[in-house]
Amino acid sequence: MYLGLDLGTSGVKAMLIDGNQNVIASATGALDVSRPFPGWSEQDPADWLRATEDALAGLKASHGSELAAVRGIGLSGHMHGATLIGADDAVLRPCILWNDTRSHAEAAQLDADPRFRALTGNIVFPGFTAPKLVWVKNNEPDVFAKVAKVLLPKDYLRLWLTGEHISEMSDSAGTSWLDTGKRAWSPELLAATDLTQEQMPRLIEGTEQGGMLRSELASRWGMGSGVVVAGGAGDNAASACGMGTVREGQAFVSLGTSGVLFAANGAYLPKPESAVHAFCHALPNTWHQMGVILSATDALNWHARVTGKSAGELSGEVGDILRAPSGVTFLPYLSGERTPHNDAKIRGAFIGLGHETDRPALTQAVMEGVTFAIRDSLEALKSAGTQISRVTAIGGGSRSRYWLASIATALDMPVDLPADGDFGAAFGAARLGLIAATGADPLAVCTAPKTAETVAPVAGLTLAYEAAYGRYRALYPAIKSMTN
Repeated sequence: MYLGLDLGTSGVKAMLIDGNQNVIASATGALDVSRPFPGWSEQDPADWLRATEDALAGLKASHGSELAAVRGIGLSGHMHGATLIGADDAVLRPCILWNDTRSHAEAAQLDADPRFRALTGNIVFPGFTAPKLVWVKNNEPDVFAKVAKVLLPKDYLRLWLTGEHISEMSDSAGTSWLDTGKRAWSPELLAATDLTQEQMPRLIEGTEQGGMLRSELASRWGMGSGVVVAGGAGDNAASACGMGTVREGQAFVSLGTSGVLFAANGAYLPKPESAVHAFCHALPNTWHQMGVILSATDALNWHARVTGKSAGELSGEVGDILRAPSGVTFLPYLSGERTPHNDAKIRGAFIGLGHETDRPALTQAVMEGVTFAIRDSLEALKSAGTQISRVTAIGGGSRSRYWLASIATALDMPVDLPADGDFGAAFGAARLGLIAATGADPLAVCTAPKTAETVAPVAGLTLAYEAAYGRYRALYPAIKSMTN
């Protein structure tokens, strides 16, 4: 048996698979996010341990004998979080999360240094780890002075599981300290933020062994000795491993809290000015590119809170049959935006409202706004040299047929739906645990699921969608001066 642990923003998911990659069971432990000030987003790492314990307790209660047979554990987690550890491995402050924008000024300062884009292949985004440490240095100098290690969220879980300070390439590529082409920490970039390589975890590949499960925990969960913990992956790379998106030309679109258009690459293809992320993949000698939007299903959830309806009810009012855009445009910049704008201050808007605009029209506009943000990411990927001809859809938003048809039509490419099953980050992490424990060929393990259905572009609406996308594109510069 093999166990995948995925540390998400809203919970920890634990998934058991067998040697044939059949999903045996899964369980979750819930998490909350603290937002003490506007733009802030934090979690207490102790809560990650508690949520992991809750998930494992659930698995032990329902599948104790299978849990006892675990030989490898893989880790996945939300990226970019700054988990600051003192000399005694104690946490120094709450972790500053991926969607925290307090360090936008520090990010701009670092991004103005040409070495960062040249070595990392990426813009220094406010959500990345390095500007968070500069913010801590500027605002909490006593904390900064005590930092012995900077760990990413899933790697704090690893420290608890194994006692080791280790990270891997895909997650570390989102810190702004990794030389992404060389797959190594950059002493030069670390020095630019008054840090050293000694304060970073040791780097391995996601498929390699990254420690052994501590005997205390193995005993608590009914496991034997010698359980391997894999390097693992950041959440998007782990999802790609779960989806089998590991070869050149393969791609998926994720409609989760945030939205991602992810494409696997056989070579390192940076183009920072496009605001496309060029990161290491979890498999050795592979990379990936992705466009990231900060509010995908989160935009629909916001609309649900405002209207007093559930997201499911709103989606039901829109139905399944794609319609032409109504002329109402929604900009989904509720938390700022990454690709293609790199703008932490921009905020969302409805444009084109009239007396005839009802709730379903607003819901349709919210879905279209997220769709057009994903189209922005596609155009950015094209500019960076990546060509894709179809995508697989994952995430909670992929349950909406209307949304899938909208994406297929806006991207002008088929959208595949995988066969029933959970192929997300926890499954990808479990696959990495299997590879690390057995030495199996990563490409043989990380295969794509069967396609259950394909949603094709609606040819009769292509021109209407193209015109609506043109209106959408024109609105960002029009409102930028009013919201920045």
